[in-house]
Amino acid sequence: MSVTLEFTVESDQFTLGQVLSGPPSMRIELERIVPTGDSAMPFLWVSGEDYASFEEKVVSHRFVEDIIAIDRVENAVLYRVTWHDHHTDLIQGITDAQGTVLQAYSNDGWEFHVRFPDHDQLSRFHNYITDEGISIHINRTYTVTERTESVHQFGLSDEQREALVLGLRRGYFDTPSEASLDELADELGISQQAVSNRVRRGTKQVLSEILLSTAADFD
Repeated sequence: MSVTLEFTVESDQFTLGQVLSGPPSMRIELERIVPTGDSAMPFLWVSGEDYASFEEKVVSHRFVEDIIAIDRVENAVLYRVTWHDHHTDLIQGITDAQGTVLQAYSNDGWEFHVRFPDHDQLSRFHNYITDEGISIHINRTYTVTERTESVHQFGLSDEQREALVLGLRRGYFDTPSEASLDELADELGISQQAVSNRVRRGTKQVLSEILLSTAADFD
């Protein structure tokens, strides 16, 4: 059974984090990793104000052969990063253990959600980063069954969960907010009022399940 690992890691602990850290300040989300022979090619969604300086900084790194913008939308650019040579790294460790990146984004460091085919491959990844001296902080691990039960526990509708997840990924809940309700509505293809209702009701549902269920502990 597949198992998902959620962890955080400092930027200086892996090559991609080092390459992307520092000015200009851009919001970065790892979309996917494509194995290429002995190495791995990351694809990134990047949003911000200074793409030219970002590209110049990345391509000047000693491990980077090239960075190419392959798609553009209104508020972001999809980049492909090509490495110079094969090197041991967190990204390579995920690829070697057949991991699939479900979510990865920079947020004062990086947060990763990675699904592995089974616990053996998860152990392989853990052994890899241990051998390479890569330090991560594990937030939690869970199987598909455990995840499904957790989602159902909160009583969220599929639409509410979709809106909340999108809001988290786009930085709507950050301070200051990095996305507006209008932007979330455009991406979901619904009205601003509809997404507002989903976010408000979904948030109330989650908080009610978490806080009210333990309120007796503080009486």
